[in-house]
Amino acid sequence: MATTRAALTDSDIRMLVKGATPDERALAAHKLCRTIDRAALSDEERQIAHDILRVMAADAAELVRRALAVTLKNSAALPPDVANRLARDVESVSLPIISFSPVFTDTDLAEIVRVGGPVRQMAVAKRPKLSSRITAMLVDQAPEDVVAAACANDNARFSEVTLQKALDRFAKSEEVLQAVAYRTALPLSVAERLVDMVGDQLRDHILTNHGLSAERTLELIIGAKERATIDLVDQAGRAADPKAFVAHLHKVDRLSPSLLLRALAHGHMTFFEWAVAELAGVPHHRTWLMIHDAGPLGLKAICERAGLPPRLYSAFRAGVDAFHSLEFDGGAQDRERFQERMIQRFLTSPQNASREDADYLLERMDRGANRRRAKSA
Repeated sequence: MATTRAALTDSDIRMLVKGATPDERALAAHKLCRTIDRAALSDEERQIAHDILRVMAADAAELVRRALAVTLKNSAALPPDVANRLARDVESVSLPIISFSPVFTDTDLAEIVRVGGPVRQMAVAKRPKLSSRITAMLVDQAPEDVVAAACANDNARFSEVTLQKALDRFAKSEEVLQAVAYRTALPLSVAERLVDMVGDQLRDHILTNHGLSAERTLELIIGAKERATIDLVDQAGRAADPKAFVAHLHKVDRLSPSLLLRALAHGHMTFFEWAVAELAGVPHHRTWLMIHDAGPLGLKAICERAGLPPRLYSAFRAGVDAFHSLEFDGGAQDRERFQERMIQRFLTSPQNASREDADYLLERMDRGANRRRAKSA
């Protein structure tokens, strides 16, 4: 093994095999492992290197085995059989390998989770990368602190089902709930469920970082389902996917006629279009043509197809007509002024919203005026 011998003296090799003390053998092991990790080896040399690593892994001295584990914990040069042997060793040897080694397969990691116990499970949970298969096993089998660590690991992949199981198992665990809430991305159903389970600080975090689920946070804060949803459209509608947003609201029976009426009265035409398309089961481009048809039939036909109450058709017609008659003026607070004029036009139409909806819209106008006064103060 010429490459390895070039870096190690005959004395080093003898010390590795016959060193009088563990310290001497550990030093030789460290030097040899660094060489194996860095050198460009032929197939024959690599096989010899692997045999030497197996000798080191069987050394009676823990210090020698730990030198091997620490030096090669990030190395792809470590043979998988050696890595798995070290993973079953004492914790000072096993944990560096379990935490970092790239040579483990999912099958290897699954076995560690199954028989390794909480300490080794924790090392798995904090690995630089985890598949959804392994996180599912951790959620099923590991204790609270391990599941929290896995959930806090944004390089760990979780299925929606697994995250729901984590909430099922640890519904009372602040540590797990916080770890889930602070994940970079959450499935909508998980974030929506989570806001019912956490305190105000985490609700605020979800509201800020998980836009499509934030209406549930607003519901809990102000106690008004549809009003909260419109507030969410105001806050995040331009950044959110309107198709996905309305599909979710429809799935959870939140896409009500009153909600559509309030959204339209507040100028959220894109939301209204996608909502009607979702309820009608008609592609958005066709729905758009029918809503904005200058004639009297298109809007009426698509509203009927969507199952919207006939008594509200005049109000929807007034809202669409008001939207067409207004334009953004291009100045500061353009959107706020447009929405206020839209509400005024809508409220003064012959067929406007219900008393409850009208009160809501008037409240929104007052809030908008207060914000402008505050900005100009």
